[in-house]
Amino acid sequence: MNLESLSSPNTFLGPLIDDAIAPTLHEYESWWLAEGMQISAAVDRAGTPWLRMFDEVGNRTDEILYPSEYWKMLKQGYQAGAIWRPFADDSLRAHYLIDYVTCFFDAGLACPYIVSLSTTVPLTKYGAPELQDRFLHHLLRRDGSNWQGATWMTEAKGGSDLGATVETSARNEGERWILNGDKYFASNAGAELAIVAARPAGAPQTPRGLALFLVPRRRADGRLNYFIRRLKNKIGTRSVPTGEVELRDSEAYLLGQPESGIYLILESLNLSRVGNIAGSVALAQRALSDAFAFAQKRVAFGKPIVEHPLLQQQFRERYEHLVHARALMWQAIELLDEVWKERPPYSDRYHTFRLVAHLAKFWTAELAVQFAKWNMEVHAGAGVLAEHSAERWLRDAMILPIWEGTPHRQMLDALEVMERKGAHRSLLELLAPHADPRELAEVRARIEAHLQLPAEKREAHIEKVFIDLATFTARSLAKEF
Repeated sequence: MNLESLSSPNTFLGPLIDDAIAPTLHEYESWWLAEGMQISAAVDRAGTPWLRMFDEVGNRTDEILYPSEYWKMLKQGYQAGAIWRPFADDSLRAHYLIDYVTCFFDAGLACPYIVSLSTTVPLTKYGAPELQDRFLHHLLRRDGSNWQGATWMTEAKGGSDLGATVETSARNEGERWILNGDKYFASNAGAELAIVAARPAGAPQTPRGLALFLVPRRRADGRLNYFIRRLKNKIGTRSVPTGEVELRDSEAYLLGQPESGIYLILESLNLSRVGNIAGSVALAQRALSDAFAFAQKRVAFGKPIVEHPLLQQQFRERYEHLVHARALMWQAIELLDEVWKERPPYSDRYHTFRLVAHLAKFWTAELAVQFAKWNMEVHAGAGVLAEHSAERWLRDAMILPIWEGTPHRQMLDALEVMERKGAHRSLLELLAPHADPRELAEVRARIEAHLQLPAEKREAHIEKVFIDLATFTARSLAKEF
């Protein structure tokens, strides 16, 4: 157990960082220590940013007002390569490593990077050549002046049941489409480009009736193409502006084929889901690091509290869990890096990735919340004061189980990919070199028996099976480290 390594995200990531990206990550972390932490704390204390809807002569502008230092902070990750590196390197690893370092210092700030990637990838895979020529170079600038992306699917009735809750309509007008509707939880509001779920006229009221569209911030004539109704007043992640977006005869461009829209939507969601996983592990590390630093300084009953046996044992257990989480996170990243360019119909390896992503998203997000809560407990009274950081990490952590699908959604989607694609079998094959053979056989038998239950019982009793499989997977993968 090396608790001293926890103060640096790069040190804890260690062998996961290759030589090509190491200098960039070191420079990026150094900037956070020198400048970024102070900017991030000031942005968080300021709370929800302002929305200036009109200029002084009454023209609609929908400008989000942050201090100038915010934009300096945001550009650091873009310059480091959060968007351009995956396409220069032909790999997503650097993106998620940049996300990790970002989230160690500011969990909300990584969201713009993640959703910008989730906009850029479908444009490169499914955008018409003229669409790529028009927009792609703006997203891939390397000097921090790049356009930002956003992924807007959720509407007021909810986000999980997209087939029933998406009411945004799409009307074809030749080369472009016209969208009308409202997006209720629109992260990175104000982005220059967004991918948006909408239903073409006459399409069925099911998930297969959805299509994916690219929506620019401005129309071809320069006028605003979507409007921000308001910004959300959130308890945490204040460094990403989240709002309600109105699409009013908005110009849009179809990505892929309309009948494949739901698959493209889920591909983008999976890119963001892995970002959520990296952010969760990074925030858990930060919470454990801060708890350790405080426990070394705080004296009670004649000695630093870190020397008390109960707290020592709690640190040992949580460090072990964090190592497991790191392994689970990296497996999700590695699998995604293998399959991110696939198009439907997908390979068995893609479905293995899906299952690992569901397990990891649930397990790491819950870990982040529990670590942040425990860090507050270690700090005791100081932990609940806004003038210190412990309460912020808990506020920021609370969104992680919700972003990119609730825990219930992860369980149900994991059940579906095991039922329909047998993804648990390929996962267990992946784990076989690292797992105890007897325990592996027991897990396999338990899952197969569960899948033989009647449908209602399979769903009703999936939670314990799912949690145990996630724990087993994390523990087995950690043996590689």
